[in-house]
Amino acid sequence: MKIVASADWRDAVPFENPVLVADVVPGEPTRCFSCGPDSELLPRTELWAYKHRHPKNHDGYVRFYCAFHVPQAAPKPQVAAPAPTSRAKSPRPAAERRVPKPVVPERVRAMCPNCFVEVSATGECGMCGWTAS
Repeated sequence: MKIVASADWRDAVPFENPVLVADVVPGEPTRCFSCGPDSELLPRTELWAYKHRHPKNHDGYVRFYCAFHVPQAAPKPQVAAPAPTSRAKSPRPAAERRVPKPVVPERVRAMCPNCFVEVSATGECGMCGWTAS
């Protein structure tokens, strides 16, 4: 069985980039987060969904903002040109540097034929008391 995160409309909202709420999730008029709960209801065509990053939840969280309070989109990271580097030669040959790790085969463990659990190092099954001979 494969465990996956649930599909949600918030997954379609990009991080730190405002999106019109009507395009993401249709519904009734709602309020701007910054204006507060006492503000007037605004149609979803006048609100922006903004997905913030969260330090403990990788999905982040989405808030709705009016045009006055919507945060600016995050600037695109600029790719710097790679600087020319000179590699220092190692005194060892390449064959000595790349030594593969030895493959250690997994040890076959004794299993109880009645309970189908691994028996302890003493050879006795902790469930039914069967002993390996």
